[in-house]
Amino acid sequence: MRSQPTPFEGGPMDGRVLPILLGPTGHPPKWYEIPVPTPDGPPTVLLYERVPSGYSKRLGLQKGWKYAFRPSGTKPRPRWPWTKPPRPQDRPSTQDSPPAQD
Repeated sequence: MRSQPTPFEGGPMDGRVLPILLGPTGHPPKWYEIPVPTPDGPPTVLLYERVPSGYSKRLGLQKGWKYAFRPSGTKPRPRWPWTKPPRPQDRPSTQDSPPAQD
């Protein structure tokens, strides 16, 4: 398995660089979770999100990745296409229908 030294930014891991295993596409994981044990109760989880570390000046190519601290500690929910609310033009409207005649 290949790994890449990836810097962490913000939170308790600020300034540290850890070797992170790369996936089949050559990218580190989108989210990095660090469980921190507590003496009483469940462990606290530090959440870091993968963000671009910068871009080159000339061509605007991405230089690499870094992890940015996410203080909320929650990942966003996946947005699946079948869970979207219906668009206004797809909904049946009672205002546009002609009045019923007897």
